[in-house]
Amino acid sequence: MGENGGGDAVASVVNNILNVSSGGPANVELLDRTVDSFYTAVSNEQRMQAEAVLKQLQEHPDAWTRVDAILEQTKNQQTKFYGLQILESVITTRWGALPDEQREGIKTYVSNLIIKIATDETTFRKEKIFLHKLNLVLVDILKQDWPHKWPSFIPDIVGASKTNETLCENSMHILRLLSEEVFDFSKNSMTVAKTKEMKGSFNEQFAAVHELCLMVLNASQRQSLIMATLSTLNAFLSWVPLGYILESNMVDMLLGLVASPPYRNVTLSCLTEVGALQVGEEHDGKFVTMYSVFMRQLAFMLPEGTNIPQAHANGSDEDQAFVQNLALFFTSFFRAHMPALETASNESQMELLKGLEILVNISYVEDDEVLKICLDYWNFFVPDIYSSVTAEPNAAYAFAGAQKVRTGRRQFFGGILSQLRSLMIARMAKPEEVIVVEDENGNVVRETMKDTDVLARYKTMHETLVYLSHLDHEDTEKQMLDTLRMQINGRTEGWGALNRLCWAIGSVSGSMVEEQENRFLVTVIRDLLNLCEITRGKDNKAVIASNIMYVVGQYPRFLRNHWKFLKTVVNKQFEFMHEPHPGVQDMACETFLKIVTKCKKKFVVLQVGETEPFVSELLTNLTDTIKDLEKHQIHMFYEAVGIMISSEPDSKKKEEYLDRLMLPPNSFWTSIIQQAGQNVEVLKSTETVKNVQNILQTNVSVCSSLGGPFVTQLNRIFMDMLSVYKMYSELISSTIATGGPHAAKSSEVKAMRSVKKVTLKLIETFVEKTTDLDMVVSQHVPAMMDPILGDYARNVPDARDAEVLSMFAAMINRLREKMEPEVPRIFEAVFECTLGMITQNMEDYPEHRLKFFGLLRAVTKFCPRTLFNMSEGQLKLVIDSVIWAFRHTERNIADTGLRLLYEMLNTFKNSDAATAFYKAYYLQLLREVFAVLTDTFHKPGFVLQAHILHHLFSVVQSDVIKAPLWDDSLGPAAYPSNVAFIQSHTSEMLSTSFPNLRPQQVQAAVIGMLDLKEISSFKQHLRDFLVQSNKFMDQNNADLYAEEVAAAKKAELQRMAQIPGLLHDQDDLTGDISD
Repeated sequence: MGENGGGDAVASVVNNILNVSSGGPANVELLDRTVDSFYTAVSNEQRMQAEAVLKQLQEHPDAWTRVDAILEQTKNQQTKFYGLQILESVITTRWGALPDEQREGIKTYVSNLIIKIATDETTFRKEKIFLHKLNLVLVDILKQDWPHKWPSFIPDIVGASKTNETLCENSMHILRLLSEEVFDFSKNSMTVAKTKEMKGSFNEQFAAVHELCLMVLNASQRQSLIMATLSTLNAFLSWVPLGYILESNMVDMLLGLVASPPYRNVTLSCLTEVGALQVGEEHDGKFVTMYSVFMRQLAFMLPEGTNIPQAHANGSDEDQAFVQNLALFFTSFFRAHMPALETASNESQMELLKGLEILVNISYVEDDEVLKICLDYWNFFVPDIYSSVTAEPNAAYAFAGAQKVRTGRRQFFGGILSQLRSLMIARMAKPEEVIVVEDENGNVVRETMKDTDVLARYKTMHETLVYLSHLDHEDTEKQMLDTLRMQINGRTEGWGALNRLCWAIGSVSGSMVEEQENRFLVTVIRDLLNLCEITRGKDNKAVIASNIMYVVGQYPRFLRNHWKFLKTVVNKQFEFMHEPHPGVQDMACETFLKIVTKCKKKFVVLQVGETEPFVSELLTNLTDTIKDLEKHQIHMFYEAVGIMISSEPDSKKKEEYLDRLMLPPNSFWTSIIQQAGQNVEVLKSTETVKNVQNILQTNVSVCSSLGGPFVTQLNRIFMDMLSVYKMYSELISSTIATGGPHAAKSSEVKAMRSVKKVTLKLIETFVEKTTDLDMVVSQHVPAMMDPILGDYARNVPDARDAEVLSMFAAMINRLREKMEPEVPRIFEAVFECTLGMITQNMEDYPEHRLKFFGLLRAVTKFCPRTLFNMSEGQLKLVIDSVIWAFRHTERNIADTGLRLLYEMLNTFKNSDAATAFYKAYYLQLLREVFAVLTDTFHKPGFVLQAHILHHLFSVVQSDVIKAPLWDDSLGPAAYPSNVAFIQSHTSEMLSTSFPNLRPQQVQAAVIGMLDLKEISSFKQHLRDFLVQSNKFMDQNNADLYAEEVAAAKKAELQRMAQIPGLLHDQDDLTGDISD
């Protein structure tokens, strides 16, 4: 009752404001009060009531007829914007449904209002924001009616602009907005046909706009008008026909304006667009002249010897924008026209080097965006020099008249290349970093830092520096050693420079010939050790030590070839493992792991002068070496030793080494199991839980690096591990059953769960690494069924571990059809109980959601017979769960659901169960996929949705489905074919869902979906349909769409006709697509 009453009150206010029924004028005063209430109401209730009125008012079909009165009578700026919102809404969604005279009326009203505001200087300045919104409304009208219903728009706006300077300034804004809509933002708001038509009109009528721009730049003294014209020109330059740029005096005018401070930045942006144009060699002379004039102008703006980084740091926003724009100009121009500058006169070549030098100096600016622009270019420039240098010896054999080869580039650019080496060394980014963090269960784990910007910068700089090193090894070595000596001599403050130098030294590993690399590395290590010797303070020594370790770890070739040095380095790591200074032990374990990964074979062979392989010596002293390490560091250490053992070719020795390595954790494990055998309560103590988790994690570390041979160790602990798993599971379940859901978050339960998770992780890791799959199927899988699967089914929801689902998914992915006999049992245990958890709402159990669908995907891919053998009720449950997944608002779950459905469709398509499957689910799936396709919440899933619809429309035209898809009650002859039925059914469904679409639009859309076989054409067709689905289309426009479909089909048939065998006799190029 209350709700209806509220709705009636809202409707009453809306009627009072509009006064449509009485035919009286709009009550603008009441609207003003409602808008004020929405923005300034004290109580939330008042604001919500005002919002309800404004929303219903905007949706009212006659609201737009009152917009003129609202805009003329209100004094409230917010009400004005609201009035335009009503107008915008009717233009974008209902324009095609309005009669011609009403559309003309809106068009005339908006145009006249713009002219009225823009021709008066005072109003033009005062109403700037409102006018901008009005301009956007006009552009919305143009997107509907131009050119076919307003062919004179360009001549009209150009003619009006010549009469008044403020009007001209506003026209420039409109033209820029229109250009951006057509050429930059059209993809999702206009159909391909409409965009093509508007681009064609803009190109045909651009002469008048070009003339207007030149007239303003030549004759006007009005600063704001010139700025608006330059901004508009900047939007045009990327698409206008070349003649307007190269055959007119536009470039000369821009070069004349660039040195003028008010116009400097926008003019530079225009010149950047021109400079980026890649055209034929016949225009090279014009670009060389343009560059030469620009460099002379730049000399006034940027005097010789200017410290650019300092000027940028101390400059205004305009100055900083200028430096960035200058970087963009140089990088764009050099990419497009460097060959022309290199082969021009000596003066042009010197100006080229001068420009490159300025760009090097800009690269030192402390601004990430500026640095990225510069580095991206250097990563293009240096490889280009390198590739031309490596091609030089063949230059002498070029045929007469062949394109002139630019030889001697290494010498010509030598100075710039040397400056670039200094730049890369001074500004080298940080490589991928591993840090230690605590996970949700309180366990310390290693994580790779993913600061993607810094990593991308390191990758770019690393590549560039390697090329620079190849171009001149001596200069690279000299610059690095000189920088290091400056650090030793105390001429560099702080440790940042040393860190960056060492990252740079590490990044050129492998780029020098071996002899030079050996000499270079020995010098670097010696100098770093000397620096460590003369430096005071543990913190400072730790910084140098970490740099030594980093550099050494980056040169595995040197280590592999120098055993004594390698052994010394590894023993040094073992010393560091006892050093309590923060970070040193982590660094030592990290470096040890890195070195072992790259030099593993050296540790298992007997080296000259040694009595046993290093791995054996290490295992003898194992307990002493790791006694001071934290748990996560021990796991890292064990992973490294596992890598060592994996490279031992003798399987008996491998087994012996593994036994010796696992002796400490195995002794501890046996002790715990024996105590638990006497008194099970032992396993409940917090200390024991942590120890069990730690022992199992150690096993995971070794298993991940050793692989298949780990089987002897796994078998030793496997059955006891499953018993412990089951016992902890029962404890968790009883704790949660008595303590409620919040008990699941207690530290005791979290600790016990971490034991269960690491158990599952160990099994999953072993299955992924082993090569003896039959043994896993015969021995391990049966043993796991009750302790893990049965336990999952019996547990209360909050005690079920999502990792059970991912582990079985991993097993199916690895064991494939060998797991087929077990899948029904897995489904029985996890399927319905997990669905019950995840379909209650969209938020609970997020991990279970993803991992459940991951398991379903694995089954679909590798054990499809399981799906074919399901009962009707079970398969319906699967399909419903997939639909539920792709309707989910969380993107990763929706995407997983769509991928799963696509794989499932392909699986059934190629099976004997195809007809029954499609008969049962085709129409439901078609409806549900269209529902998410046309729902903006699921926009990111467009590509997958398109692939699924493409499949559904293709499969119905093949001979896969051997029974009618329509209801049996209609009889077998109700439709001539499934294609005819689906065309009719889809047309009816879309017409009902989108009453705004005209019948011929719907027909064209559905025919296109059935006829377009090529996926990219199909996707574009769907995009066009989506653009149209939220509008009432004009009768004339609807035909355009149908023609586009016909043209696309004809083009595809013609393409296929070129290839013998693709087309059959029944495919007629001249046939009507509606047949």
